[in-house]
Amino acid sequence: MTTYISILRGINVSGQKMIKMDALKEMYEDLQFNNIQTYIQSGNVIFQNIQSKQTDLGQKISNELMRKFGFEIPVIILDTYELKEIIEKNPFVSDKGKDVSYLHVTFLSSKPELIDNGLFYQKKAPEEEFAITEKAVYLYCPKGYGQTKLTNAFFENKLKVGATTRNWKTTLELHRIAEKQKE
Repeated sequence: MTTYISILRGINVSGQKMIKMDALKEMYEDLQFNNIQTYIQSGNVIFQNIQSKQTDLGQKISNELMRKFGFEIPVIILDTYELKEIIEKNPFVSDKGKDVSYLHVTFLSSKPELIDNGLFYQKKAPEEEFAITEKAVYLYCPKGYGQTKLTNAFFENKLKVGATTRNWKTTLELHRIAEKQKE
């Protein structure tokens, strides 16, 4: 069995696309996934399944979300190794001058074909920093993520891939839960 982390975009945010975690967990059970665990209310689910193509799993989950709840919800699937790699590549975490509570990771659904950093430098606030890789965008937003213009929609528009953001604490906790499931 492989441990996966599914990150759903845009549920339970500002009263939109409300799904109770018990109902979400039940839906994953209906899909025959194992060892299902949700983390906080924003659509993070850790589960196990026989090894499958992650794009197929994401589509399967997305289709079932539409069928069961009536919402079109993008789903990004990572395995534990990918999440660990994303965590290890964060260029801001070792900077002692940065408060980790302002670090965020925007997970990307696929590798962006074209990255024009100039577009992002024009949009970001002077105190913000970012770094883009094949699987994630690392953000440092010292005035808070709610104030940045480097949003999911902006990255999706400019990079032409799906995106959803989690704070650093949530990212680390998802990895911890997934690693514990592997044991």
